Amino acid sequence: MRILFIRRGRFYKGVLWFFIALFLIGLGVLATREKYERTLAPVYRGSDRDKKIALTCNVFWGEEYIPKMLEVLEDHQVKITFFVGGTWVRDFPDLLKKMDAAGHEIGSHGYSHPHPDRLSKSGNLRDMQRAEKLIYDTINKRPQLYAPPYGERGPAVLKAAQEQGYTFILWSIDTIDWQRPSPDVIVRRVVEKAHNGAIVLMHPTAPTVKALPEIIKQLKKEGYQFVTVGELIQNLPEEQKEDNRKN
Repeated sequence: MRILFIRRGRFYKGVLWFFIALFLIGLGVLATREKYERTLAPVYRGSDRDKKIALTCNVFWGEEYIPKMLEVLEDHQVKITFFVGGTWVRDFPDLLKKMDAAGHEIGSHGYSHPHPDRLSKSGNLRDMQRAEKLIYDTINKRPQLYAPPYGERGPAVLKAAQEQGYTFILWSIDTIDWQRPSPDVIVRRVVEKAHNGAIVLMHPTAPTVKALPEIIKQLKKEGYQFVTVGELIQNLPEEQKEDNRKN
């Protein structure tokens, strides 16, 4: 009978290296996961270093108010970001062309205005891709920004937006204009909450159009510069990116 002797030193050293290897692999997995998850953060605002503000308008209805809105914006030399829905683009392509021709930024608001958090990642991707095709076919430009319906931001829609190459946009000031409050209320909601790097959420409604000239007038008087969302979020400082992740 043969008896094998294993040197304890060699055995313990092997076990030690085994656990060190597992530890390092675990760190690598966590780092990769953290890096992936950090890219999924929505953007709520731009840099707070500059006195700039971005107006946005989500469009799935209200087309009757858009021509007047475009007139007001042109009169005041202001460019905004329109997040347009695919079914709306299908029905009103000429209005989208007018927005684009006027120099406004065009983002995607999805195709059919579903609740993104009720869809799988693949369901969200299909919705985004259908909208993108319609936008591209209409103005020959691919949207770079995505604003989710209802402001929903669950893991499925965030991952879908990442795979589609979009920056995921939310807001820091909500006009709640879809409730059709008086124009004075809309003006107050924006002006009183205005801050550097603000992203303002609007919709095409009658009171919004009436409020828009006064919003622009008052904020310009306070020294704000109006820019598109794309311009607002360029070169965000690292600490600002971290703040967006914490929202």
